Order: sequence, then C-alpha cells, then structure tokens
Amino acid sequence: MSHAKTSYVCLPCRASYKQRCTGDHDRVCPRCTQPLIHVGSAFATPRRRDTDAWRTLSVLLHAGIRFHKSCCGGPGYRPRTMSEVRERMAYARNTGESFARALVRRSLP
Repeated sequence: MSHAKTSYVCLPCRASYKQRCTGDHDRVCPRCTQPLIHVGSAFATPRRRDTDAWRTLSVLLHAGIRFHKSCCGGPGYRPRTMSEVRERMAYARNTGESFARALVRRSLP
C-alpha cells in the first residue's frame, strides 16, 4: 500500500511541494534550502503572484494553523484575505479569545 502525499510550503519562494509523509525528518526547499513547513494534505496552493494570499497564508502558518483533512472532508474554515485576518485579529483582541481560534471561526458573532 502506498503512502498518501501531503503538502510542504516554502514561504520565501512561494512554492508548494507534494511529498510522501514518511516520518519526522526535516525537509528543505530545493530552491533556497530553507526549511519547508508541513501544511497538510488538504492545502490548495495560491498562485505565486498573489501576494495577498501568500501574506494571509504566512499569518495562518505562523499562528500554528494547518490544512489537515477532518472526518468531514476538508480542513474547515480558513481566511482567504488579509482583511478577514485583520477582522479576526480585532475580534481576538477585544474578546480575549486566542488568535489561532479566532482565525478558524467560520463567522464572528
């Protein structure tokens, strides 16, 4: 039985690589040799020229949010624009909710 592939991202290069998940060894970008970030198997790569999407992705990854499949299919809600991220940051600041939790809320009350 073959292993499923999962996505790894290099933020400086704006590149994504699908590789087999065969253990806990560190992977490096073939372009810049920086460490790759494991983002999960339900990740959809934004276009390289879409700087807003890559900036949003960077915020999500630095907050510890990944794109792993859940029992119902996808990874759940993830903000797609910086305006959604800023809106959720303000909500987290005002309510005291953790930043990562506010980012994955489908809607804000």
